[in-house]
Amino acid sequence: MTADRRQSFHDIAHHSSDGSTPYLVSAWQHLVGHEYGAREFADTYVDFVKRWDWDWVKINPRAVYYAEAWGGVYDPDDYQGYVIPKKISSPITTPVDIEGIRELDPLKTPEFAEALEAARLIRQRLEDRAVLQTVFSPLSVLLQIADLPLYPDDGYANSNTTVENFIFNQPQAAKSALEHIARTLAGYGASLVRSIEDGGAGLDGVFYAITGTVSGGYFNREQYLEFSEPYDRIVIDAIREANPDAVVLFHTCQADSHAAWFDDGAFEFLQWDPFLQGNPKVADSLTSVPVVGARSQDFADEGGIDRIAANAAESIAALKGTPFLLAPSCTVPTPASDRALETLRDLRV
Repeated sequence: MTADRRQSFHDIAHHSSDGSTPYLVSAWQHLVGHEYGAREFADTYVDFVKRWDWDWVKINPRAVYYAEAWGGVYDPDDYQGYVIPKKISSPITTPVDIEGIRELDPLKTPEFAEALEAARLIRQRLEDRAVLQTVFSPLSVLLQIADLPLYPDDGYANSNTTVENFIFNQPQAAKSALEHIARTLAGYGASLVRSIEDGGAGLDGVFYAITGTVSGGYFNREQYLEFSEPYDRIVIDAIREANPDAVVLFHTCQADSHAAWFDDGAFEFLQWDPFLQGNPKVADSLTSVPVVGARSQDFADEGGIDRIAANAAESIAALKGTPFLLAPSCTVPTPASDRALETLRDLRV
């Protein structure tokens, strides 16, 4: 392992690694019970990173802060055994409510301001590692505001409307809302990657998640190009403009998640689950640096340890000579097995 893991991360991102660091290892988790309050969250997240000595950091804020920013109300003391707090009320009860979604100032909106402060604190306390903040795509945020599924068979979504009625049957209203969300996230993303001296959080980049919106044909190619790609570009372009050195790790989730659609050289890193049906395998040639290693679900208990070890070994062997990031396919469960996390951690080089 080279002494400067942060520099190694950027070398891998830009295909300039000398091979002395073949890969870097990380995992991320929802820290239920510690997700509200910038300092509380930052302190707990830094402890999580240091406990497992992850090589790079993907900040994993509470799942619902986007919906909260646009008026959703949740009970922070009642997670009901899951990573999403109990919903008290939603700003969306009928499709026409989409017209109430407006652009927000992330510096003046409490939820975004809190996330920015937490990111800044994490950056200052983990100077030796690259730090990325999670940014959902505008389409994912719009779905979350309406409590619509973020992926097929999302059993935790409980909306009063449907994707057809909320988006497809009123495309102009949906696109207006998506642009307002995209402009908000553009300002937020720009603040994340600006230097602390310039008032930003000083992060190395963003983990840009379209969640499972294209998985299994949820949004097909034409629908993705109409309702996601133009708004993704608004956010990513703003991040690039704010800091040309910022990196983007693009994440597409679940089975049949069409990783090849996004392997066009626009992103430094690309993450998908190579162990699920319909997805590229680890050894498939990609332009972006792959982020692969093991299935996140296998971290739930000790029963998945052998699969974690086998899948990680497959990834390391397939990518020998090609620096990459070794990580779970998505957020590991809360709680996760300590032995499972140890299995991944112990693969550090």
